[in-house]
Amino acid sequence: MPRARSPRNGSTRSSSVSALSTPSNSDVITGEEKKKAGSTDVESEIRRRAYELYEQRGYTEGYEKEDWLVAEREIMARYNNQHSA
Repeated sequence: MPRARSPRNGSTRSSSVSALSTPSNSDVITGEEKKKAGSTDVESEIRRRAYELYEQRGYTEGYEKEDWLVAEREIMARYNNQHSA
């Protein structure tokens, strides 16, 4: 099975412009937030979700950063909702 490319493992292709918006400062997950969430578990969940997005797009390359950011927002929002209730 091909490995999903992410901002962490690089890409040989330049990123295409997508319909996703550019993240604002409030969308960026800080290192401190990841530490609170258990960094390795959260990163693994983000990586899995980013790969799911890549699969859903039919393995089209060029959206690695967008997939990673969408996955990161989804996972961190779920984590924050679970721990703020």
